[in-house]
Amino acid sequence: MGRIAQLLGFTSPSSAFGDRVRSEVAFAKNRLNKELVNITRDPPSHCSGGPVGKDILNWKGAVMGPSDSPFEGGVFFVSIQFPAKYPYIPPIVKFETRVYHPNIDFFGNINVDILKPHKWPASLATSSLLLSICSFLTDPNPEDPFNPIANLYRKDRKKYDEIAKEWTRKYAMR
Repeated sequence: MGRIAQLLGFTSPSSAFGDRVRSEVAFAKNRLNKELVNITRDPPSHCSGGPVGKDILNWKGAVMGPSDSPFEGGVFFVSIQFPAKYPYIPPIVKFETRVYHPNIDFFGNINVDILKPHKWPASLATSSLLLSICSFLTDPNPEDPFNPIANLYRKDRKKYDEIAKEWTRKYAMR
């Protein structure tokens, strides 16, 4: 953009784009700061979470393995990356702890409806998301699998539970 245009107060398209992105990021950060206050004041049962360092867009969560499940006694860590357009776009959530589950792949990616962009409810708070992940551990969807574990889950639930317990002992109990 030329000097005359700058003096007249015209902004370049890239400047307007940059302002919009900064505004979106500010909105996301404001929302997450409010959620952090709420999750600290009224923590959900069996899970917790918060920012990694000072980066409010990068959280780490911990989910306790639900009682009476193959995951009981385990602590499962998840990373939560919030996009600049949060809460209108879902965060990227990955298990950092290895989990034997039909809807979690080898890399920790989660295949669950609420994290899909077209099904993400913008009103869902991070504390509710963590509770959903806790519930999701014991209630997989073998009809929408992320890996072949779903076949074992459907055909031999007892064997699935044994392997899931073994993985929980090996990776989630330290």
